[in-house]
Amino acid sequence: MTAHSARRDPMSKGLAVLNRIASMPVLDRLNLRGPSESVAYHGARVGFRTAAAVSRGFKRMPGRGTAVRPSPVSATGVFDLTPTEDQQMMVDVVSDFAADVIRPAVEKAEAVLETPTELFVQAYELGLTLTGLPEELGGLAAERSATTGVLVAEALGRGDMGIAASLLAPGSVATAIALWGDSAQQQTYVPAFTGTDVPAAALAVAEPHALFDPFALRTTARKVPGGYVLDGVKSGVIRGTSAELFVVAARLDDGRPGLFVLESNTAGIAIEVDASMGLRSAALSRLVLEGVTVSREALLPDSVDGYADSVRLARIAWSSLSLGAMRAVLDYVTPYVKERRAFGEPVAHRQSVAFMVADMAIELEGARLATLRASSRADLGKPFARESALARRLCSEYGMKAGTDGVQLLGGHGFTKEHPAERWYRDLRAVGVMEGGLLV
Repeated sequence: MTAHSARRDPMSKGLAVLNRIASMPVLDRLNLRGPSESVAYHGARVGFRTAAAVSRGFKRMPGRGTAVRPSPVSATGVFDLTPTEDQQMMVDVVSDFAADVIRPAVEKAEAVLETPTELFVQAYELGLTLTGLPEELGGLAAERSATTGVLVAEALGRGDMGIAASLLAPGSVATAIALWGDSAQQQTYVPAFTGTDVPAAALAVAEPHALFDPFALRTTARKVPGGYVLDGVKSGVIRGTSAELFVVAARLDDGRPGLFVLESNTAGIAIEVDASMGLRSAALSRLVLEGVTVSREALLPDSVDGYADSVRLARIAWSSLSLGAMRAVLDYVTPYVKERRAFGEPVAHRQSVAFMVADMAIELEGARLATLRASSRADLGKPFARESALARRLCSEYGMKAGTDGVQLLGGHGFTKEHPAERWYRDLRAVGVMEGGLLV
């Protein structure tokens, strides 16, 4: 097993951000009022096409020197999964946010198929878009830390996977540009993600066809004089109708995949609302590219070599969200089966029930260890293809099982919206099918 853990993940600016949070004081204001009644209802009609969101007009900056890259974590040879003090403080704050703000907003968010605007304001005050950015770009990380991203995503997923995905998507775009963009791209786009007025942004990789393989993209980037022409359709695009910036995966002429930065006002871009079974508050959409012409500077230059890592980091991110939802299921059904009585005794006294809950806890711990191992190898700059695949496999299988068992343990109650088990069941099935969208 790789000798690394969450412990060796220094974030030299983490305490500064947390001190700023304490001084605002954000935690005292986490009793957010109900989601705004003015949130637009997108509808559930598949294929309803809209124009892309109007971009804020990112000002193109000339390149200055080499691009900034976060450094890998230094290994000490000790395997320890204990979070650092900074990490634990961040997780505690995010966990309170998930419990006090996200959960009360879920019902309304699912009804309108959108995460309320107020939640984004609160979330960005917590620095959620900064955890994947190096200090030189205005972020928190002195060293590359996928592990911190895992811990934060897990804490958010415990509140709601759909809202968590919405909150994490802009930071994922910023992280992609920081990891694989050049100096000009970093200076043009990253500063917008380091304040509180963070643009909606989406990382679009998945495509709407059966047995989709992220390494065999059908979206193409045909090279032409001065740039590229992109054609294709992307699915599962988080908050696509609101996004001002996209990072899109496309296949180059030589067959290799790469990532392109597209501003939402680029000609040829359209959005199709694509309501989903789960993750409804993430406002999933389709991104339609029809003869979209971009300059050669739109390609993130290091993404051609780093594309495989982007897919694997996304799989770790979705695995992390599922861990939070699995924990939420376990926390909910455990007291329920102890209090629910049948034939004169708690149903937890039945071995079939007790074993089902125990298996859920065991499987959660196994999936969590696999996910942390994958992130730790990514932090160390070591190969993590196998580990990310195992994490996704376990989180997909055990997550769907936890969702199913959660509904089963509640009996008829599990099939109603009176209890959240049916939502966790729908959301956890997304782990096995989602590609891209998020990064840790």
